[in-house]
Amino acid sequence: MDRLVHTALSAMRGAMQRQAATANNLANAATTGFRAEVSAAQAVYMADEGEVFGARTAQQVLSADMAAGTVTQTGRPLDIAMAGDAMLAVQARNGEEAYTRRGDLQVSDSGLVTTGDGTPVLAEGGPLTIPPADDVRIDQDGAVWIVPVGGDPNNPTQIDRLRLVSPQGSRVAKGLDGLFRVRGGGALPSDPDARVITGSLEGSNVNVSSALIDMIEASRAWDNQMNLITSARDMDTSAADLMRLP
Repeated sequence: MDRLVHTALSAMRGAMQRQAATANNLANAATTGFRAEVSAAQAVYMADEGEVFGARTAQQVLSADMAAGTVTQTGRPLDIAMAGDAMLAVQARNGEEAYTRRGDLQVSDSGLVTTGDGTPVLAEGGPLTIPPADDVRIDQDGAVWIVPVGGDPNNPTQIDRLRLVSPQGSRVAKGLDGLFRVRGGGALPSDPDARVITGSLEGSNVNVSSALIDMIEASRAWDNQMNLITSARDMDTSAADLMRLP
């Protein structure tokens, strides 16, 4: 009976973790450049001094769905959508280099360029900073051009180039902050062939209908395990009552 209960509890933990991943995907269905998280159940074996005595279910986020989202034209000069599998290098909160598909670039009061969630954008020369300018534009190869205040609109100046990379041939993993990093540490080399679509944004690739179905399935799995625990309790009670008979 104890094994039955522990099996049901293990399945319930898996259903909760699956529900959490699905809820996170649904919450980011409208987030620019978001990549849906992919979770799967795995058996985690428990051993003592090399001898396996059981296993439990672990529902873990294994990877991200790298399918492209829908690209929408915005006409805004600082909006970019990465073409193909290109990714934009950014600086994570801990200072290390990370990567994103989010291209809703903003310029802070100090001139620092960030994504829409405030993450600093990296260029070939480091964090991208734009001096006061009358006009800013980004070419398809990631080159950043400005017309200085009072300058000639027909004679723009290139100040830097966005650091664009490709994850092909490398293993990248998605972190809890939604950013991608190289597994085991390190940084991806710049990709000279990477291109961006200017004046456009890539939406989330979350399929809302599929996510809702996953949420319903996880909820039903939870209910089934609850019914199993209830049945185990009833059987245990019945067995105890039989033991009390004279």
